[in-house]
Amino acid sequence: MIRIGKSCQKPVDKYIECDPVIILINAILCKAQAYRHILFNTKINIHGKLCMFCLLCEAYLRWWQLQDSNQNTAPDDLIRYAKEWDFYRMFAIASLEQTAFFIGIFTFLWVERPMTAKKKPNFFLLLKALLLSSYGKLLLIPAVIWEHDYTPLCLKLIKVFVLTSNFQAIRVTLNINRKLSLLAVLSGLLLESTMVYFFQRMEWDVGSDCAIYKSQDV
Repeated sequence: MIRIGKSCQKPVDKYIECDPVIILINAILCKAQAYRHILFNTKINIHGKLCMFCLLCEAYLRWWQLQDSNQNTAPDDLIRYAKEWDFYRMFAIASLEQTAFFIGIFTFLWVERPMTAKKKPNFFLLLKALLLSSYGKLLLIPAVIWEHDYTPLCLKLIKVFVLTSNFQAIRVTLNINRKLSLLAVLSGLLLESTMVYFFQRMEWDVGSDCAIYKSQDV
């Protein structure tokens, strides 16, 4: 059933009548109304699987960099075991960094809650929105497969795109202004950067979101 506005007598959500491809294009363009339609007027329930797949993509990219930077002369069995362990380690680190990003966002919004909302915000819906809006991380794999001189720039642009999508997801879900949404994203990014710095000091990681991507000479 299409909801009609009382004053304009037009559909409240114009995307109800649109083709899914049009909705996807508008979501890629980070239009708030497209995000609102996807979050509130669709029954998409793939956020958990999407999150797992994005983490696997990020873990693979870090693992791939790590293998390119390591020269190992150990026996084949030990090499396979070490490589497998390295992938699990990269997956765990990527998961912890993303968790830190979300914790930073939720902490900021919880502190600001009395000022930003008249009613208790739905943090479960916000988590779902953040997971769905992180779909841009899927572009990490093509960026590596089609390796070229501009790959480091592509990876940085992917990071900016994901953060922009997260910004719109927060703004739409909680119906807050752009300033608070931006501050929430920056808070999450700050905590994530702190986690990245800790891992780098412990020499456990090769850098968050491939920030130190090194092109390989052929």
